[in-house]
Amino acid sequence: MSRQSPFWSGDRKGSRLGDYEIGKRLGSGGMGEVYRARDVRLQRDVALKILPEESAADPARLRRFEREARAASALSHPNIVTVYEVGSAGPVAYIAMELVEGKTLRELTAQGPLPLKNVLDIACQIAAGLARAHEAGIVHRDLKPENVMVSKEGAAKILDFGLAKRMPFEADASSGETTLTHEGSIVGTVSYMSPEQAAGQHVSFRSDVFSFGAVLYELVAGARAFQKKTNVETLSSIINEQPEPIEKLNPNVPPPIRWIVERCLAKQPSDRYASTEDLAQELRVVSSHLADLSGVSAAATVRRPERVPLWSLLWIPAALALLAAAFLLGRRAADRPIPDFQRLTFGRGAVVSARFAPDGRTVVYGATWNGAPIRLFSTRTDGRDSTRLEFADGDLLSVSSASEIAMLLKRPFEPLNNFAGTLARVPLAGGAPREMADDIVDADWSPNGQALAIVRKVGGKQRIEFPPDKVLYETSGWIEALRFSPKGDRLAFMLRGADISVEIVDLAGAHRVLSRGWKRATQRGLAWSADGSEIWFTVNESGWRTPLRAVTPSGRERLVLRLPNWFRLQDVSRDGRVLVSLLALRTTMRGSAPGENTERDLSWHEASLAKAITSDGKTLLFDEGNEGFFHTIYVRPMDGSPATRIGEGRALAISPDGRWVASNSVGRGSSLVLLPTGAGEPKILETEGHRFEEAAFFPDGERLLLLATDPGRPVRSFVMDLSTSELRAVAPERYSCRVISPDGNEIVCLGPKREAAIFPVGGGAQRPVPGFRAGEEMPLMWSSDGRSLFVGPTLQPGHQSSSDASSLKVFRLDLATGKREFWHEFVPPDRAGLTSLYNFTMTPDGRSYAYSYLYAPADLYLITGLK
Repeated sequence: MSRQSPFWSGDRKGSRLGDYEIGKRLGSGGMGEVYRARDVRLQRDVALKILPEESAADPARLRRFEREARAASALSHPNIVTVYEVGSAGPVAYIAMELVEGKTLRELTAQGPLPLKNVLDIACQIAAGLARAHEAGIVHRDLKPENVMVSKEGAAKILDFGLAKRMPFEADASSGETTLTHEGSIVGTVSYMSPEQAAGQHVSFRSDVFSFGAVLYELVAGARAFQKKTNVETLSSIINEQPEPIEKLNPNVPPPIRWIVERCLAKQPSDRYASTEDLAQELRVVSSHLADLSGVSAAATVRRPERVPLWSLLWIPAALALLAAAFLLGRRAADRPIPDFQRLTFGRGAVVSARFAPDGRTVVYGATWNGAPIRLFSTRTDGRDSTRLEFADGDLLSVSSASEIAMLLKRPFEPLNNFAGTLARVPLAGGAPREMADDIVDADWSPNGQALAIVRKVGGKQRIEFPPDKVLYETSGWIEALRFSPKGDRLAFMLRGADISVEIVDLAGAHRVLSRGWKRATQRGLAWSADGSEIWFTVNESGWRTPLRAVTPSGRERLVLRLPNWFRLQDVSRDGRVLVSLLALRTTMRGSAPGENTERDLSWHEASLAKAITSDGKTLLFDEGNEGFFHTIYVRPMDGSPATRIGEGRALAISPDGRWVASNSVGRGSSLVLLPTGAGEPKILETEGHRFEEAAFFPDGERLLLLATDPGRPVRSFVMDLSTSELRAVAPERYSCRVISPDGNEIVCLGPKREAAIFPVGGGAQRPVPGFRAGEEMPLMWSSDGRSLFVGPTLQPGHQSSSDASSLKVFRLDLATGKREFWHEFVPPDRAGLTSLYNFTMTPDGRSYAYSYLYAPADLYLITGLK
């Protein structure tokens, strides 16, 4: 850092940086120096990482750094160091983090070998922290012993999530390692890089799994898995060679631990663990059975081997049998009874909501059977028939201890969203619902059945009220799954904002966040445990898996149940039985090729998302959202011929000639990449720190229209020249531009009030689109003759549509007169279940189109035996 900076002149200790008083220096590395500091506002000690001035002075690098640091700050987990603040004072940029009193894993192991029990304990904690980060969409990229801090109490904390990207090529003083990167590549310390990192390829969470395996190898074998004389030789070894077998370096390491390390260090990412949570679970199983392994002491240390007598290896067959059984079960069978599943509904459609009635044997639920609106039904846990409750159509919110139902009338419904409606109450025995209040999002009866807590939508905010009109909590996010504690002293709920969180508020308004950082949580459900000591909740992970988790009011979290598909927690009875709706979720893709009068199913796997069609209508671009953690990109002929996989990431656009695909490399907007559909090499495009999540090729194929969705900033649209990667803004902030004219000279954009305007690409005054219905629709495609615009309702999941979400009416709008004429209605072939049509794409001549729709039939199940 430059010595001209006032902060750096003289002794650093005692200096002031923003609200922080600088204490002693704790360490340094490629990202800067770390100091102990005092936050004078909150009166707490922190670790303050200060960036080199040359890094802070580079706006693009600083923006990238801030974006990743803020993403890391959203993580909340006991094994991840918390990021409190990312800020700057003059030319100095800094990060304020949780201060951990302890030693790094490198320092700890330098003092001598660790007992095997301690090694496994630390490994379990690291894997748990990684699993949470990966669930939230964050990849560490530089996991190594220096980035794991172990407190005096033995708590392991992972450092520097998301902070390692785009560092300069320089030595890490703490390890003697070289940190390797260049613009456009992903950082990692050489000995702990994955093969895909070492080869300069794009990485997913499985790269962190490999790095974890390298760290665990070192802990149990007493030597690094990959270390040669030079960095180049080390990189080559990672890509092409296997490490020395652990049993040669330390025969005392039990085989199950070796198996875990070997799977982590698999060269192919697909051969590693399907999820980091699976890795963490296997480590927990091994750790809990360590004492059962004959011949292995929990106090055994990692050391260089001596000659081992043959008789000492006779315990291995018994250990193999024992641990094989543990791995197959995937849990501790002695501690966890096998849960029993009983199906309660057998209709054709989807269960949306369900609650136990006071008798504990009657279940009331809301469902969309046979394509009908949401209606209420009842069934018995000891029967197979359901009875429709002859109430008005609406969704179930709560059933009181006095057998009274709270329901929501007039609620628009989409599978991935909820909207406000009219709250009504009606006796379970029957009668007409009595309307109580409008603009209600959710409600729950108090335990005595006398009053309702409600979530009311007021303006652009939502607030929890109990009693009604007394505000306990207010937020700009979306509140759902509101549930009273059994004692009636607190309310638990889920908040959907930048992420998904589980939170509580008491009747005095004291509020606390218990679990957060869930990014992809669509199957959200919440209920208090039978004894009221925990809040159980469901949030789906990568792929189709959903865990049932439990968190205490103090924030201690555990896993209760994991199933291989999506399910939503609905209710927990006072005797511990659980109601869940089990979803057979599938995203289907349909389309029609030029000259065809009928649609065909173009789905490839279970989550085919249509993105774009080439201008000749012959090739469809789509991605699959269920393969591993990130999306996978494909192209497929519209005649139904087999699809071709062209890379990982999120597909954005396909060039008019079908030769190139614009994509986000890891499905999170971090890198813009051109992927060849045939021969050729990918091209990484410089994004200048922006995150682009939508794109369209101009007709000349030489430019891209890009929509930037940068965190903390309004959306903005840019044109990129692909020959130079130069970016140029083409509309003011808050205008999202997606549709390009046939000659490439104009674009259609939606403004802050969802109004449509046409902007000249070369600059000039904008003009409105006549006849466009602002806030109700969106432009889909500019017609090939340049005279009209195809328009339809908003189709992106999570946005309210002005039409039925399970169909799409497309209109043709004359750009000269504003005259509107109906063009076509698209209806999925099966509308029983939660069906929502989205991701519609078409050719300018209207002769070819494709769309995706979510089909989510769901049945209600009763689960017993969960603890």
